[in-house]
Amino acid sequence: MYAIVETQGAQFKVSKDAEVDVPKMDNAPGEEITIQNVILIADRGKTLLGNPYIEGAKVKASVLSHFKGKKIIVFKYKSKKNYRRKSGHRQEYTRLIIHDIIKPNGEISNS
Repeated sequence: MYAIVETQGAQFKVSKDAEVDVPKMDNAPGEEITIQNVILIADRGKTLLGNPYIEGAKVKASVLSHFKGKKIIVFKYKSKKNYRRKSGHRQEYTRLIIHDIIKPNGEISNS
């Protein structure tokens, strides 16, 4: 069983006991969160699809940690003009662990 959820402006495929890295959230490590924006749930060949979200479905998770991603170098250059600009960026992420995927009828995932 897996679900596709939307959080922090991006969509993620999640399953039970999976760890997911999402853009930084304001929640503290160890805090329980509930994601209400569930777009799709697939279970044993059956698929529930929302328009845009599935009413009553939710995903329960908890925050494991906050960290920074790999550094990305941005280099701007114009030939023959002696124009060079170098800067870097490190995106901040939050690691979540998924506990349960709850279907609209209240059924909790087994797998």
